[in-house]
Amino acid sequence: MPELVSRQRVHTELDEARIAFHRLVAGATDTELRSASDGTRWTNEELLFHMLFGYLIARPLVVLAGVFSRLPRGASRGFASVLNSATPLFDEVNYLGSRAGARVVGRRRMDAMLDRVIGSLHRRLAAETEAELRRGMHYPLRWDPFFKQFMTVADLYRYPTQHFGFHRRQLTLGDVQPVPSEEER
Repeated sequence: MPELVSRQRVHTELDEARIAFHRLVAGATDTELRSASDGTRWTNEELLFHMLFGYLIARPLVVLAGVFSRLPRGASRGFASVLNSATPLFDEVNYLGSRAGARVVGRRRMDAMLDRVIGSLHRRLAAETEAELRRGMHYPLRWDPFFKQFMTVADLYRYPTQHFGFHRRQLTLGDVQPVPSEEER
């Protein structure tokens, strides 16, 4: 059985990312938000939405892992394989979705959305049993650098903050303190 990271550590990581996100949004000028990010095709505002989206999809990923963990292991392997084959389509939908999301949601509502989704993740994590946290499924490795071949529900609670930290380094906003990486903590 894989060793689980403490729930408190995950709760702390979620809160640190929430605070950092609020600082990023509050400290960004309109010009900075419209500026290109570093290493992506997104503007800073679009990348901020993409970072928020990592948290928005965490809960459905947890539910999906719960479902697939009850099926034969080959089911999630096959599902991950199909998703890997659709990577070019996923990449385009991922790109366009974050562009559209930034325009529809806008900077002012991103903070509130993040607060709601992180609150939801806190409540759900607190209610998970140890057995539920150990459930998991295979994931498409080509979709995200933080997806592992097999991810537990516990891994999925940490995923959005890893995703957030990675993309935080690609923002080209003013002098806003970055979220410390896992190694820096």
